[in-house]
Amino acid sequence: MAEPDKSLAAAGDRLFERPWDFLKSVPSLETLPAADRLEIAFAGRSNVGKSSLLNALLRRGNLARTSNTPGRTQELNFFLAAAVPLYLVDMPGYGFAKAPKEKVAAWTALVSDYLKGRTSLARVFLLVDSRHGLKPPDLEVMDMLDQAAVSYQVVLTKADKVTPAELERLTQATTAALKSHAAAFPDVLATSAAKASGIGELRAAIAAIVAERGLAH
Repeated sequence: MAEPDKSLAAAGDRLFERPWDFLKSVPSLETLPAADRLEIAFAGRSNVGKSSLLNALLRRGNLARTSNTPGRTQELNFFLAAAVPLYLVDMPGYGFAKAPKEKVAAWTALVSDYLKGRTSLARVFLLVDSRHGLKPPDLEVMDMLDQAAVSYQVVLTKADKVTPAELERLTQATTAALKSHAAAFPDVLATSAAKASGIGELRAAIAAIVAERGLAH
């Protein structure tokens, strides 16, 4: 994985040196906050390490709730920082979840409707477990994002759980798979919340999106 541009790396550090806070949980489209700023969402299969990655990104140990139980996040969770025109959104995990089928169906519909209809959504970071790679549920979400023309970028999580050689093979295979997906951003990021690796690159990627929109940060 290439090192980020130094100016973007510095911008990413500045962006996430600010204190980020939890704003609200959204159980339905009717309770979404006003679409008055940029939004970047984080999606992934249940238990992919999404909350742990967000906590590392935001420099907050327990801002996003973590759990060993797949499906713990069941609403859209919004985070913001003062004087930054940006929301970060922690989305419910898709795929297996230890919850009633009706509840899984309800928040799956919420995710689908949010992704397809949120005009302020600039990018989705699609988290994929480095130990498993892309699975059918990931490909289904990618197809949905392609159809909705929502830009997305794959972020490999738990990179410390595989060897460097395995990670390189997975990165190359994932990059190749993305070429057939119209809305996919070509660069694949590899991260480890436990080792804090790749977090700077992720912050820089977010800073680049903010800069592209001409927003101060």
